[in-house]
Amino acid sequence: MYQNIEAEIARSRMKKSDVSKALGVTHKTLNNWIDEKTPITGEALLMMSKLFNCSVDYLLGLDNKTA
Repeated sequence: MYQNIEAEIARSRMKKSDVSKALGVTHKTLNNWIDEKTPITGEALLMMSKLFNCSVDYLLGLDNKTA
């Protein structure tokens, strides 16, 4: 599970439905990415990185730093 993505969604105070809309995907797709049921596209990771102002490595749990 990508806990840092969940944390950034909570920190941003956005609803998952708003995040999925911003990424151009369905709510189910976003949940599948977070639960690691399906791979996240590189484009979506970059969009999330910009949306939450953090690094892709952080979103994926590869780095503890947000920037």
